[in-house]
Parts: sequence; C-alpha cells; structure tokens
Amino acid sequence: MSMTIADLEQLQAEHPDWQMELVEGNILVMGPSDYESEEIGSRLLTFLNNWVMPRRLGRVTGSSAGFILPSIEENGSKNGEEQPRNLRDPDVSFVRADKLKKTKRDFVELLPDLTVEVKSKTDRIKPLVEKIELFLKLGTQVGILIDPDKLTLAVYRLNQPAVVLKDGDTLTIPELLPGWELAVSELWPPEFD
Repeated sequence: MSMTIADLEQLQAEHPDWQMELVEGNILVMGPSDYESEEIGSRLLTFLNNWVMPRRLGRVTGSSAGFILPSIEENGSKNGEEQPRNLRDPDVSFVRADKLKKTKRDFVELLPDLTVEVKSKTDRIKPLVEKIELFLKLGTQVGILIDPDKLTLAVYRLNQPAVVLKDGDTLTIPELLPGWELAVSELWPPEFD
C-alpha cells in the first residue's frame, strides 16, 4: 500500500513528536540527530540567516520544514487516486524570496534553491547523496553534504562533479548568495576551555 501526503499528515496529527518524510510512497520515521550534527546544522543556518535576513533574499529553514517535491512520474495519477509524492525535509534549506513571497502554515509545494544535509553519527553517505541528487534533478540549484566525521563539505550542482571543501577552504554560493563567504572551519563546533 502506497502512502500519500494526506496519510503522512494524519500520522503527524496522531504523533506530533515524530519527524517523518514520505519517500516513494513509504513513510520514513526519522530519529533525532546526534548533538554535534544538529549543532553544525544550526551554525550553518545562523550564518545563512545573518546574510539573508537583512538583505531580504529569501527564507532559511531547519530540519523540520517539509517540501512537497514535484512528481517524477510523467503519466500522472491512475484511477483518480492521488499519486504518491515525496515530502522531504533537508537539514538546512534556502528558498529565494521571489519563489515564496509569503510564508505558509503548511508544507510548501516547491523546491528549495539550496538544500543541505549534515551526516549524523548513524547516517550512511549514499542515501544522503541520493537525496541531494534528487533535489538537484528536480530543480534545486545547489546541494551541500557536510560530513563531520571527515571535517569536509561537498558542494553539488547538477551535472557537475562534487567540489569537496575542508578546513582552510571557503564556501561560496555565488548563484544564490552573491558576496556571501563562510570559512569551512566556522562550521565545526568550538571547544571551550
């Protein structure tokens, strides 16, 4: 039995503390992130917001913002039934202001311009790369995978090899955030004496 967005919404109403995604008609219940991965995502979200908000460039959201992705199926629904659609929630995302002029009190049916995944302790890299590649295939401009285990950040663009950044490198996203720069080393949580 293939699940739909309506099924997911019903489950979320029954279990509001669960974080779920809908992937190919299957509901995935997501476990909590490890502290370090969540802190890295929060740091990136803060750095992005500090640039985006005063310039009114768009919206930056965290790991609970759900995006209803366009259907990959060309042939539409069968027998009047709602086609299963993907509802995904990147760890950090950015949507340009011209795409979402007013925020919504619901899942949004659009693609973020930037999608970021932060590898948690229990994540495998391959599914995270596949998730980023799906977003890119559907129209997201830039995808980023942050790997705290290797202290690297991989930047993905459609039909281009990933660019891997490490400490000493600077992240820029000129097609979305002209002038914005972030030293990769700023993403890693500090150690306090």
